[in-house]
Amino acid sequence: MNFQVTGLALDKMKLDSPHSFLDSEEVEEAEDQQLLEPEAWRTFMERRNVLREFLTTDLSPQLLKRHHARMQLLKKCSYYIEILPKHLALGDQNPLVLPNTMFQLIDPWKFQRMKKVGTAQTKIQLLLLGDLLEQLDQGRAALDALLEAPDPRPFLAGWGLVEQQLADLTVVMDNFLAMMVPGHLHVKHRLVSDIGATKIPHIRLMLSTKMPVMFDRKESVAHQDWVSLRWFVTIQPAAPEQYELRFKLLEPRTQQECTQCGIVPVAACTFDVHNLLPNRTYKFTIKRAESYTLVYEPWRDSLTLQTTPGPPEGPAPSRLGEPQAGLWNKGVLATGSWLLQGNSAPQPQHLMYPSSPQPEPDFFPCLLG
Repeated sequence: MNFQVTGLALDKMKLDSPHSFLDSEEVEEAEDQQLLEPEAWRTFMERRNVLREFLTTDLSPQLLKRHHARMQLLKKCSYYIEILPKHLALGDQNPLVLPNTMFQLIDPWKFQRMKKVGTAQTKIQLLLLGDLLEQLDQGRAALDALLEAPDPRPFLAGWGLVEQQLADLTVVMDNFLAMMVPGHLHVKHRLVSDIGATKIPHIRLMLSTKMPVMFDRKESVAHQDWVSLRWFVTIQPAAPEQYELRFKLLEPRTQQECTQCGIVPVAACTFDVHNLLPNRTYKFTIKRAESYTLVYEPWRDSLTLQTTPGPPEGPAPSRLGEPQAGLWNKGVLATGSWLLQGNSAPQPQHLMYPSSPQPEPDFFPCLLG
């Protein structure tokens, strides 16, 4: 019995052909191999593998994507001056001078001048980081195009330039990573004035970062005449922080509605704003409260919420301009939310706070030197 398979057209010549079941990449390699002598072909394959290994490990798309994400995060961070003692002499039993104590010894005018230096240094470093990251992107694109070139002969002829590009991109990557670690703030003058003390402490200044404060967009909800706001910090601080919440009505229709705005100091990561207008859009922004050591804060998170429509009939949900207990900022009542502290019972956070000096910030591992 003879079986006949139709439609395949696999004759003996095609089955014996070396290109019968090769994929497109293998076919291209076979065609490229015909352009070179065997020894040159082996050299080309070795060097192409070196370049491909570099592009998949040292400069992979995934690695560049992570660096871009870190760069975007750095643009949203807050930057501070951190004051630390340089060192203690061997056998010195005196305790470390705390930063709060050091502030009493530092000349205020000189410190303000150093804050301006810190601001300029931070801006310059962010610009340099962006420039280095752009060099990495462009370098990878150029090498990737060279790797995919159809003719291997220019690749072999320009291998010396390729090696130089690999070395240059390695240096750029090292510089980029080095600028992500803590570094000293460049000080040209002494910050501690001559106080007649027998021993003036040696101090060093560091630029330190805090992760950005961002609204929790899932937990922040608008109701008919009030909103419930939540925000968070990626790295939780060791001590409670003070925040500044701003809000305003977008597109007010009357002069009285222009008073629907305010600035509220908050000592928690949650807050409710009451006595808002129904079916209207409000903009909220959140940031850390001003600090004596803050040098640069280029970004603050903002959130736009629209309150739900009110009933078709009946009195207005809020009476602007009427004096009442807890009224905040021209007719808008903002009340605090409950804050759970560990396993203790909820404690109410009040709107009004007594005037007190702001606590010094807690510094976290710095991403930018």
